[in-house]
Amino acid sequence: MELVGIQTAGIGGLGFQELFLILAVAVLLFGGKKIPEVAKGLGEGIRNFKHALKGDEETAELKKEELKKDEEKVEAKR
Repeated sequence: MELVGIQTAGIGGLGFQELFLILAVAVLLFGGKKIPEVAKGLGEGIRNFKHALKGDEETAELKKEELKKDEEKVEAKR
């Protein structure tokens, strides 16, 4: 009978040990009190990035609608 190993691949293929090491280095660099501030800033940055992407998609949809209206006007003039 074979035992199947447990893989703990988390974010981007990083395992538990790698994530723990990154967390330990972050605590050493920023200190325990700064970690929440850094995490908050990172979260806000990700949120702003997502909003920017969503805004680009909305802008593209509006442009598509405008092009369709322009095409309909051209077809109506023919």
